[in-house]
Amino acid sequence: MSRLVVVSNRVAPIKEGKIAAGGLAVGVYDALRQSGGIWFGWNGEVNKNPQMRTETVGNVDYVTMALNKTDYDQYYRGFSNATLWPIFHYRVDLARYNREEYEGYRRVNAMMVEKLKPLLRPDDTIWIHDYHLIPFAEACRMSGIRNRIGFFLHIPFPAPGIITVIPPHNELLKTLCYYDLVGFQTECDRLAFQDYITREVRGVIERDGSLTAYGRNFHTGVYPIGVVPDNVRQLANSYRERRHLVGYNSDGRRRKTIVSVDRLDYSKGLVERFRAYAAFLENFPEHRRKVEFIQIAPTSRSDVKTYQTIRRQLESEAGHINGRLSDLDWTPLHYLNKSHDRRVLMGLFSRAEVGFVTPLRDGMNLVAKEYVAAQNPDDPGVLILSRFAGAAQELSSALIVNPYDCIGMAEALDRALRMPLAERKDRYEHMMQAIRAADLDTWRDDFLRDLQSFTIHQAVEAEKGKSVNEAVFVS
Repeated sequence: MSRLVVVSNRVAPIKEGKIAAGGLAVGVYDALRQSGGIWFGWNGEVNKNPQMRTETVGNVDYVTMALNKTDYDQYYRGFSNATLWPIFHYRVDLARYNREEYEGYRRVNAMMVEKLKPLLRPDDTIWIHDYHLIPFAEACRMSGIRNRIGFFLHIPFPAPGIITVIPPHNELLKTLCYYDLVGFQTECDRLAFQDYITREVRGVIERDGSLTAYGRNFHTGVYPIGVVPDNVRQLANSYRERRHLVGYNSDGRRRKTIVSVDRLDYSKGLVERFRAYAAFLENFPEHRRKVEFIQIAPTSRSDVKTYQTIRRQLESEAGHINGRLSDLDWTPLHYLNKSHDRRVLMGLFSRAEVGFVTPLRDGMNLVAKEYVAAQNPDDPGVLILSRFAGAAQELSSALIVNPYDCIGMAEALDRALRMPLAERKDRYEHMMQAIRAADLDTWRDDFLRDLQSFTIHQAVEAEKGKSVNEAVFVS
């Protein structure tokens, strides 16, 4: 049986022999344990003399490396997060391009390949994750690595008119054609990529659905990442009896709760959400003192100016809402700028009448799925979901909103809090069917099955000028 080699920007930390919680971490951990293999990537450290480290747990080697300051600034803070992240999330106004940072991004990918190469076996299957590592397969092929290599993009893939803002877009996206399989969260993302390939570089869609571009043939697919619903429900139940510090009047009566949990990021629509909540309280004053909104938003990339700006904006909005609308015994908005234990979050989801998930753009958004999975089937809450989250493609029974429509979101909050039990249960059941049909195991297994289903035939310099590493892929 071939091993699985997972490569991601960060490797999930091992604590007491257990993998850290999270979509990617949990999703690939079981596959790694089943086949044995390697999880390779950056360990999050920045120092002058980066060293490789290996920690073995069972039949899995966790191999990590540090970055020096230049590589960190150019590869991670620079091109990955100052160029790719905003542009892939349609925030061209926040993007910055610097040629040295792009060269550093390519250099770090090539360096990671050279560090991984001695650890590989000929029959290993390599699975690359996310936008930090787009050029990884090209660097592998140039280094003589002929293994199967798949790539999964966790964030959205933008329309051609957006991605062409990146000056070296043609060179960058050419590197995706070196993968055997490129996976996306939604069909919309896959079609945007296909549209780019066919329009910008005159690629060809073959009869079997594969793409041919830059002299290479490869496959694409849609693999929506999911959650483990039974695990979510179990965590929610385990916290159910614990005392909550929010959700009650001073006399002990229950207030209705609206909950949101996001990483502090401009793509999450947090400012727009706060303003929608304020509009809700102003336009529907009958809900005042009967509801409270909990927004948990742990700090992210605190050394980046854009993130410092949004944190100040949120603190200002929260202070404005509470200063204007609160009473001595009622605080309408609880804004918590720190992380919480996963069990606490699932317990909070299970008690909240409304899950308020309204990103401006998101590849999937697992919080939406976790909120639904945490609900009591006999008395479920209501999910309000942005149409621009990948999860909206599956969770169509949520109240779908446009996060740029402040009044529309306020009206959705009112509707959610008034929704009768029968309708809530019907919407919940439809969403749970979708969540169970595309859970975390399905995401992982479908991608790896498809990657394994292609037969790789290595080229042997049959044509002048063709690299010996080029391959033809046949279903």
